[in-house]
Amino acid sequence: MRINKLGLLGALGCMLALPVAAQTTQTTPTKPSPSMAAARPAPAAALVDINSAAEDDLDKLPGIGPARAKAIIKGRPYKGKDELVTRKILPRGVYNGIKNKIIARQG
Repeated sequence: MRINKLGLLGALGCMLALPVAAQTTQTTPTKPSPSMAAARPAPAAALVDINSAAEDDLDKLPGIGPARAKAIIKGRPYKGKDELVTRKILPRGVYNGIKNKIIARQG
């Protein structure tokens, strides 16, 4: 009789544990969705260095024409890309449109 009670308790314990065992965690990473991939900043090789880029390369950035490209070149060197706004070379709106596409490398 005692064995029957232990067997019954064991079977009941297994039944209660089944839902927990069915909930497994994901162990392999998934590929990011296209929307997540688009939110990443451009790789460093694709960034335009405002301290060394040619006028043509700067002119290709959105909101930057020949006049602004010349102003960027005239204001060199930059310690940080945000100096384009603090030095009033670019308005905030234009800077916000290109800040993920530029870098200010030192030396």
